[in-house]
Parts: sequence; structure tokens; C-alpha cells
Amino acid sequence: IGNTVLHILVLQPNKTFACHMYSLILSYDRNKEGPGSLELIPNNEGLTPFKLAGVEGNTVMFQYLMQKRKQNLWSFGPLTTVLYDITEIDSWAEDQSFLELIVSTKKREARQILDLTPVKELVSLKWNMYGRPYFCFLALFYILYMVCFTMCCVYRPLKPRTGNRTSSRDNTVYVQKMLQESYVAYEDELRLVGELITVIGAVVILVLEIPDILRVGAAKYFGQTILGGPFHIIVITYACMILVTMVMRLTSTTGEVVPMSFALVLGWCNVMYFARGFQMLGPFTIMIQKMIFGDLMRFCWLMAVVILGFASAFYIIFQTENPENLGQFYNYPMSLFTTFELFLTIIDGPANYDVDLPFMYSVVYFAFAIIATLLMLNLLIAMMGDTHWRVAHEQDELWRAQVVATTVMLERKLPRCLWPRSGICGREFGLGDRWYLRIEDRVDPNKHKMMRYTEAFKAQDRDNYDKGSEKLETSGDTLCKKELSALSLSRSTSRTSSHRGWEILRRNT
Repeated sequence: IGNTVLHILVLQPNKTFACHMYSLILSYDRNKEGPGSLELIPNNEGLTPFKLAGVEGNTVMFQYLMQKRKQNLWSFGPLTTVLYDITEIDSWAEDQSFLELIVSTKKREARQILDLTPVKELVSLKWNMYGRPYFCFLALFYILYMVCFTMCCVYRPLKPRTGNRTSSRDNTVYVQKMLQESYVAYEDELRLVGELITVIGAVVILVLEIPDILRVGAAKYFGQTILGGPFHIIVITYACMILVTMVMRLTSTTGEVVPMSFALVLGWCNVMYFARGFQMLGPFTIMIQKMIFGDLMRFCWLMAVVILGFASAFYIIFQTENPENLGQFYNYPMSLFTTFELFLTIIDGPANYDVDLPFMYSVVYFAFAIIATLLMLNLLIAMMGDTHWRVAHEQDELWRAQVVATTVMLERKLPRCLWPRSGICGREFGLGDRWYLRIEDRVDPNKHKMMRYTEAFKAQDRDNYDKGSEKLETSGDTLCKKELSALSLSRSTSRTSSHRGWEILRRNT
């Protein structure tokens, strides 16, 4: 019951009352230390009161709980060395990491905890000592891997076409070699080494990604932008395309260019994932993700309707015309592709002035130009501008969350020998087996003195203003002007009395 009450207090809107009641309940806890403590009992979701405060973004309760956990090591003048307990914060030995819970929650208030002590210092220590070097090395390794895969695709086994052309529009010159003909020369063996590296890399990607999907869940793993959800979809699809290409090569199936081209596009687009390791480029990746999976996905539905309608109209108009004079609409798939190019203004309106064009072509193209170019493209630009404005106001906060998510991801995937535990063991100071982070804090006494003066003067001004407001409310309509003048006089008097205090504050500063 006591543990349930603690979890309820964390969710209370009155944070000051919740903190006092929290201390009162813990004062009656018989097992204040050890596994039987009320603070260490999780709820049905596996969250202790401390983790629940982080997930809900309750910064007041989080700071209160951290003050209970800290140990003052020594103090000398304005310098103070504090040991903060990071047992539940550090993701090194936690199955459900506190840092991972914060970045995976949808509440923006939770990300503000990443800017508080000691979370900010712990993340900075992990990222600067281990996270950034490992992440940069992983980015370099992935780029070299993609260069190897690209070279294998560029020099894939092809041979000249031997069959006769069946159509004047047939432009094929080379065809794919059979498996027995693909690995004969020395260059083929060198390409085989690159292809084996590519396939092994695809298998490693699947082996590393699938356990995280099963642990977190597909909806949460792919749906969180900060966790890199869209990029996880891209890299898993890329690995699948590589395996499909391998199967088609082994079975001598024609058409391997389809999965191979998809893999090239997805593989190189995934390089943008590594931009999150740099403060200058990290926020832009989030903007791109939100624009693609937010604005662009909604816009594509409208664009598909417009393209289908006008492409069908163009095809019907030119269905009875000679395709050699205007080949952009000679069949329905080509009409769809041409209309898509016209929609994005990639090409101008196709027209052959040597022949008579149908009158309806001019009418339909006029309507298409108004709707597509003037209306819908400007609508897309306005939507993306609004998304850019919203993300720009929280780009630093989002980048810090990206750094935390990347650090936790690297810490889970790398061996323990490459990632030693951060902090200091409590046995060195007689504090048990808990781990602590040592932080030096400088306390400026003048700063606190100034803050006391400021609060006192503000309270005095507030009291004078409230008294003047009460007089104004009780006065009648006939004495309104007199009361207003009296109020202004009392407020000017209060300003004069508080002005003397502000001068004392300035001299002390």
C-alpha cells in the first residue's frame, strides 16, 4: 500500500504537497535500505517511483529524490564536492534504463530532466569518453561498407545481349550473366570478396536489430523519432534487399537490378543517421524525419489523387493519336510517370507543334497547372515551413535526447570490456555497493544574497499593489478618478521605498 501511495504522489499536480507526503511515508518505512525499501519496489510497468518521476517529466519530484540520494563529500568555502547516487540512472547494469525511458516517452517535459544534475553530467561523461569515438568509428566503418557494396553493384556481371529486338522502343544492350559465368576471371573473384562482405554486413545488421525489436516492441521501436525509428526501418529493409539479391544471384533469376537499386538508395540514405552525432547536423535529421513522415506522407495522398485523375485524362485524350508524334502518353504507366514529372515541374508541358493537338489537352493541362503548381506545391512549402519553425524551437533539446538515445544504443550493443562503468563505487567511501558520480559545485554567496534581496523587494511591491487594488474595487463609480490617482500615488511611493533597496543591492553587487 505504501509503495502504491508513493507512485500516486509522483503523479500529483501539487508537487510541494507530494514531496512532503513522500517524506512522511518514507519515515515510517522499516526497510529504508535494501531490496525491501518502498522506493525500490516497481509497479506493474516495472517503474520505481524514481523512474516514474522521470517518465512523467516531474522535475520537482526528480530533484527532490536526487537531493535525498546525494552525499556531501567535503566543502571548502564556495567549493563543494557532492556524490550523486546513479544506481537507477546509469544504463550500464539496468534492464530498463532510466535514460532510455526518458528519451522514449512522448512527453516533452521528460526531456527537460536531461538538463538537470547529475543526468546532464553523466550523459556528457559517457558521450565524450566513449560514445562519440565509438559512434564516429561506426560511421566511418559504415561508409566504407557502403562504398564496397556500391563498387560490387557498379561492376556486377553483365554480358552483351544476343537476342533480336522485338520493338523499336527496346533499348536493352546488356543482360545479366548466369551464375556459372559470373565468377570466372580474377576481377570476378575480387568482386566476390566484396559481395561476401556485403552479405555478412546485412546478416550482422539483422542480428543486431531483431533482439531490440523483440525487447522494446515494434510500435515503440519504429515509431520514436528520437530513437531513430525511421532509420531502423531503412536499415532493416536494406538488409532484406541484400539477401533477396543474393538469392536471385544464386538461382540465376533475372531482375536483380530491382532489389539492388532499392538497397543502394536505402543504404546511402541511412548515412544521415550518423549526422545525429554532430550538434550542427543532428537537429536537421529530426526535421527531415518529421517532414517526410508527417507533412510529406499526408501530402502524398492528395498528390496521388491528383496524378491519377489527370494521368487518366491525358491517356484518354491521346489514346487515339499516333504515339510516335507525342510519346509521353503512349501507354498508361508512361502517362502516370509523365504526369508526376509535370506535377513537380521537372519538365515543361509536352507538346508537338508540327501536328494538331486535341483541344481538350489544352483545357486539362490548364486546370492541372493551376491545381498542381500554384496550389498544392505552395501548400507543401507552407506545411514544411511550419514544421521547421516548430522543430527549430526545441532543436537543442531534441539533439540532447538523440545523444542520450545513441549512447544507450552503443552501450547495449558493444561488449562490456569496451565500455567500463561510469562513476565511483560507494565502497571507497563506505557507502555500500551503490555507484556514485562525483560533481564539484561552486556556491557563490553573493548570488544567494542578491536573490534574497530581490525576492524581498518583489514581495513588498506585490503587497503594495494588492492593497491599492482592494481600495480600487471598494470605491464607488463617482470616486473612481480620485481612487485611481490615490492608487498611482501609493504605487509611486512603493516604488520609491523599493528603489532604496535596489540601490543597496547594486552596491553589494
